[in-house]
Amino acid sequence: MSNNKSESDNEQPYEKVGEFVSIFKRREVWYVNYQHGASQIRRSLKTKSKKEARRRALIIEKEILAGEHKHQRRSPAVQDVVDQYIAHLRAEGRSQKTICKYQFCFTLLLEITERRRIKRISQFDVNLIDQYRAERAKGGPSRKAAKPKTVHNDTVTTRQLVNFALRRRMISDDPLKDLKIKIPRRTPQPCWTRDEVDQILQQADAPNRDALVFLAETGARVGEAKFLTWDDVDLHRRLIHIRPKDEWKPKSGDERVVPMSERLYKMLNAMRKNGRWVFTARVTSRHPDAGRQISERRLLRYLKRILKHLELPGHLHTFRHSLISFAAYEGISERVLRKWIGHVDRQILDWYFHLADAQSQEAMRRLSEAAERNKPSKSEQKEDSTSAQSQHTSKGDYHEDGAN
Repeated sequence: MSNNKSESDNEQPYEKVGEFVSIFKRREVWYVNYQHGASQIRRSLKTKSKKEARRRALIIEKEILAGEHKHQRRSPAVQDVVDQYIAHLRAEGRSQKTICKYQFCFTLLLEITERRRIKRISQFDVNLIDQYRAERAKGGPSRKAAKPKTVHNDTVTTRQLVNFALRRRMISDDPLKDLKIKIPRRTPQPCWTRDEVDQILQQADAPNRDALVFLAETGARVGEAKFLTWDDVDLHRRLIHIRPKDEWKPKSGDERVVPMSERLYKMLNAMRKNGRWVFTARVTSRHPDAGRQISERRLLRYLKRILKHLELPGHLHTFRHSLISFAAYEGISERVLRKWIGHVDRQILDWYFHLADAQSQEAMRRLSEAAERNKPSKSEQKEDSTSAQSQHTSKGDYHEDGAN
């Protein structure tokens, strides 16, 4: 006869401790059994003490009677939550570029959870996030080391994943409630002078030059240049419309209108239309079809070659920084500038309001000249000195007469 007992042999009879709740013992551990809604619940009370089991069961009984009981269901697997969250982002119309960034973030997260044998999202904790931050910053064979801003953004993305699980009631308790996300310091960004922008554009040739002129004259993002169509260009009213397409939408999500500068108007008016897109890639033997969209990566590589030749720092986004600095220097109001560039967050806009060294020095020169103009002349200083001395003597005579 076998010495092994079945699970039912180890399970003792139910003992009712309330109107709805019963307890029973299985392999030295006490369990609770009760009806909740349409479900029959049987779960461990995680105690070997019968007294403690009765106490915990009576708490559940009280919650049921008060209509406050929430049964904690088994939380879903991390991979399932990630899949559902990505599907949710697609349903909300997020761009493919944004979704790719989220997926890249979650790839490392899933690798770490597998190594730590974390299967369910309820098992997340602050230590997991700390490990994620450290590995994201360090990099590895398949990913380069991330800058503090990128680590911060990916940490926020992980926080959003848990928030999604909470909103969808996949979990009832927040496993990251103690997580504090510190905003990193912003790193200084390069900013070109007007002369430097002109030098860059003079070095460029078509068709890349057209896209660079657009970035320089509007402060637009490179994605906004890539998805600009001829329907967005109003040459009659000299306006550029930045608006969503079926396959893309602006970062801020909102439509906006940017007036054309004289240089941009002349360029667009002279350009030849090659299909739907305003800025198109060069026709080559490998890519003989005209009208293809520009590649952000190839345009950046092209600009980098020019910057290396001119010994200037920067990237495509530096055109945006520079335009905002020019506007600030010329006294363009923040309200107008926000309409042009699409920013609504004043804190972000303030970050862009930096002046180039030459502009800053020019402003200080004008301030110094104004101070010099307002200084009194030598004759005026002499008159003021004589007048002050005369007033002092008069006051002295008055006090003397009063004393007599």
